[in-house]
Amino acid sequence: MTEDGAVASVEARLGYHFRRTHLLREALTHRSAAHQRSGGAGRRGRQPAALRGAGSNERLEFIGDRVLGLLMAEWLLERFPDEQEGALGPRHAHLVSRPVLAAVAGALDLTEALDVAEHEARAGVRQVANVLADAVEAILGAMYLDGGLEPARRFVRSAWNDAIIAQAHPPKDPKTALQEWVLARGQPLPSYRTVLVDGPSHAPRFVIAVAAAGQSGEGEAGSKRAAESAAAADLLRRIG
Repeated sequence: MTEDGAVASVEARLGYHFRRTHLLREALTHRSAAHQRSGGAGRRGRQPAALRGAGSNERLEFIGDRVLGLLMAEWLLERFPDEQEGALGPRHAHLVSRPVLAAVAGALDLTEALDVAEHEARAGVRQVANVLADAVEAILGAMYLDGGLEPARRFVRSAWNDAIIAQAHPPKDPKTALQEWVLARGQPLPSYRTVLVDGPSHAPRFVIAVAAAGQSGEGEAGSKRAAESAAAADLLRRIG
């Protein structure tokens, strides 16, 4: 599919026509593709930190993350007028989480529309959940910059409708659930360890490991707290 064809196809699935189509193209551009087009690091070695990721969807992802957070908070306040922060917080955290974002990307069939470097495409980067989740946030950022909050709001309330309906009760934070599980069995509290921190300052990536009851789990996210929750969720899945 041509680049213009991919953009038109994504627009049709979004139900929104971009006035500035370059924003959608940027939202669909993975860092590897932007780096490949720029000729890599060049003759003098690595790019300056301020330029890394230039031309990719990282800047749009940055603003899209905030747009999603705001619109989801707004929607939750409307939908659950009697709930307080203690219940709304876990709902919000789940709905903006990487797995839910990746599921939205899957429903939009974004895989083939993503512009990635050839070697990354061969490695299967288009199927990586974090890459798909980042693209959804970037698309939201692009919609906001192109048309304001209203088209972004319409998209969120359509794409996340099934996920929010499925939340009959506030989900329990995985860290809390894991702590309750080990305490109920007389086990020591879970131990969290930072495995890796990388990525640009505006879009860091944390990898956290957790150990409890003789087993371990690992999680990855854009903040330490979210990565710890992802690690706890991974360990809970392992222990059933």
